[in-house]
Amino acid sequence: MSTILLTTLNARFSHASLGLRYLLANMGALRGQTQLLEFTIKQRPIDIVEQLLAARPRIIGLGVYIWNARECAEVVALLKCLRPEVTVVLGGPEVSHESERQAICQQADYVIAGQADVAFAALCQQLLAGTPPATRLIAAPPVALEQLTLPYAEYRDEDLAHRVIYVEASRGCPFKCEFCLSALDKTASPFPLAPFLEELATLYRRGLRHFKFVDRTFNLKVDSSLQILEFFLARLDVPHDEPSHEPLFLHFELIPDHLPPRLRAAIQRFPPGTLQFEIGVQSLNQEVQQRISRKQDNAKTAQNLRWLRDESHAHLHADLIIGLPGEGVESFAAGFDQLWQMGPHEIQVGILKRLRGSPIIRHSAAFDLRFNPQPPYNLLSTNTIDFATMQRLSRFARYWELVANSGRFHATLPLLLGESPFARFMSLSDWLYATTGQSDSIQLPRLFELVYRGACEALQLEATTLQQTLLTDFLRVGLKGVPRFLRDAPEPASRAPSQRTRRQQRHQ
Repeated sequence: MSTILLTTLNARFSHASLGLRYLLANMGALRGQTQLLEFTIKQRPIDIVEQLLAARPRIIGLGVYIWNARECAEVVALLKCLRPEVTVVLGGPEVSHESERQAICQQADYVIAGQADVAFAALCQQLLAGTPPATRLIAAPPVALEQLTLPYAEYRDEDLAHRVIYVEASRGCPFKCEFCLSALDKTASPFPLAPFLEELATLYRRGLRHFKFVDRTFNLKVDSSLQILEFFLARLDVPHDEPSHEPLFLHFELIPDHLPPRLRAAIQRFPPGTLQFEIGVQSLNQEVQQRISRKQDNAKTAQNLRWLRDESHAHLHADLIIGLPGEGVESFAAGFDQLWQMGPHEIQVGILKRLRGSPIIRHSAAFDLRFNPQPPYNLLSTNTIDFATMQRLSRFARYWELVANSGRFHATLPLLLGESPFARFMSLSDWLYATTGQSDSIQLPRLFELVYRGACEALQLEATTLQQTLLTDFLRVGLKGVPRFLRDAPEPASRAPSQRTRRQQRHQ
């Protein structure tokens, strides 16, 4: 039994909520009465409610995000139906804005808007003392990061062994890109570096080797970035007696046009398979960038991506957004082709979403932006992209993930894309959907055959060369039983035992 439960629905089991662990670590005198329970969106809300109520809590704090908003609404409705006396407190970005319009907020007892790290504990103290606040909506004041108890001790050993572990060296973002909630931040604030590095050292001693930094702008303050990189470089140089530990793997989000020489020199010292950079390019149309208040030097962006690809071992994951105000298909296609030439290992193609509170909504009337009224609030059409075309682009993005970003078609992809990557892959995408009527849940052996047929029929590629590259890819990903359409192709000289490799390594 626990007086207070902290809970959320993660997108998948491998994700471990950093936000809930901040709340737990900062519960103060109530820490001993507080329990953390995590679920996933794949679990039935009624089963989640059963587990929550079995603990007989007085207060339940629920983290609500764009990916779990639907399921959380059902959880809250069930909780208030079954146990209306249990106090339900909501927090998270999804309910921090426009809360008066949301049914889930009307059903809950309290909503904390903003960073709830210490505000949740303060609310619980009021409730348990019998002095509840007068209003249901609580605006959390800005948090002084140096006063927070860091959350990393709240990760269990099982979390370190089996789940993605998130860490953050700073919060906020100084940029004002209107599609992002960080546009509301005044600036980026760093955590005190020395205690943060001590926490990283403790996680490392406990066996953690995969660190995912959630900082929006890891390379904003180069001095701090270098100290963090040097922290990990020092551990690469020390031999370890525990052969069971996985190799070190670090994920950072980078500003694309800011890569000074000192940072380049440190990046070059990391071996293959260690660094992954998520690089938010979003659009290469300067007029669109200005319209959404995004400051980006496209020439430096191109230079930096090419340098990272040619001169470092980092795995590069670059982001583009479909549907930004005023950007039609032709402009997006040009940007996609430009970005492909810069050489990232992956291009993440995303559809614009209307995050609650983000300033992008101010362009709705001028550009006829029509968003799905249900989560994840994806863009349905604009004045330059009609609904049917947006559907085609959505399928393009999903097929791109299956074929290009998966790394499974490494040898074949250059043949598929040729000199016009967007146009050719769109042709293949249209063919795949016309043939299958589906854009997910395609078994991998069948996907290989579909790519072969689509490349021959839609792209007019020569069958023999295509069979050779597809056989190379088929064997490289470790599939058994060569399918009939590849049996006549000469077997490649070597195979990579990629069953045990990470997705990033399949791009090398």
